[in-house]
Amino acid sequence: MKARIIIVGGDKNVYFLTRQFIQRGDHVTIINRHPIRSRELARQTKATVVLGDGADISRLEEAGARRADVLLSLTSHDQDNLVICQIAKKIFGVPRTLALVNDPDNEVVFQKLGVDVVFNKTKVIVSMIDQIAHFEDIATLMPLAQGRINVTDVVLDAASPAVGKSLQELQLTEGSLIACIIRNDEMVVPRGNTRLLVGDHLILISQPETHEKDLIILCGES
Repeated sequence: MKARIIIVGGDKNVYFLTRQFIQRGDHVTIINRHPIRSRELARQTKATVVLGDGADISRLEEAGARRADVLLSLTSHDQDNLVICQIAKKIFGVPRTLALVNDPDNEVVFQKLGVDVVFNKTKVIVSMIDQIAHFEDIATLMPLAQGRINVTDVVLDAASPAVGKSLQELQLTEGSLIACIIRNDEMVVPRGNTRLLVGDHLILISQPETHEKDLIILCGES
């Protein structure tokens, strides 16, 4: 089932995030308070772009919050992200809210105040650094969202059935995506026509219940 997603704020990564959602068929609306950035996003993506403050009830109404399935608040201010998620949940009844937390000390507060998923960049980076020395061919970097999301590093070898295929040919399970490809120590932005090569490191984002199936699609039966 395709989702109606609202993204509030965010930096340049919003473009890539929006593109991934749209590629899988989701409807995306972006709320951004900066006129120039809003025009760029409207031109570069197929998303609906609303100019304004995501904490403004009228802007959320315009963005279709009453029909939204998910709201992501990705501004650089923790207080704004918390307020936006609470308005979305309590006034518009958005089923799922996700907030970026810039200060790790605020993570518990957000969770106690009802934000469904709290994403802390610092915590993710530290966890990845802690585990990077222990990667095997397939290594789960960390579970996110209380175990509801897996982020996994997958290294393709010559026997992988995914080698030679484009991303659009992979047919990963619904809700899963390749967030990043590391090739020859350089990052390759995933696109539908990107073909996978031996030695590629793939950052796979998946749900626990479909995780094994996605690994079989990428690496074959063990």
